[in-house]
Amino acid sequence: MESKRQQKVGRQIQKDLGEIFQKDAQHLTSGSFVTITAVRVTPDLSIARAYLSFLPDKNKGFLLETIKDNTRFIRQKLAERVRHQLRIVPHLQFYIDDTAEYAAKMDLLFSDLVIPPAQPDEEDENN
Repeated sequence: MESKRQQKVGRQIQKDLGEIFQKDAQHLTSGSFVTITAVRVTPDLSIARAYLSFLPDKNKGFLLETIKDNTRFIRQKLAERVRHQLRIVPHLQFYIDDTAEYAAKMDLLFSDLVIPPAQPDEEDENN
């Protein structure tokens, strides 16, 4: 479980990364809309794991690799924004957030599920 400090730092990094991808790093996303769905920070605040979602999502792997290749640039932009709040800027790790795909898959599985109507119990008929 994350401490309040970890949650607070994670929310701040999430907000700042969102602004960085909208304003400073548009050239990295090649026209795709990037959403930072969550940021998890280690207890010592040294590593921040950012989970990304892309729209349209056709080249997610390529976009993620481009972002990973430019992590230093993104971390530098983050440092400019959080330099007064954080003593050390955490190292960034980026992952694709697949929770929306997983939810859609589960919805599809449940929609295809056929449940027969309940049969009255034999015990109810005997009473």
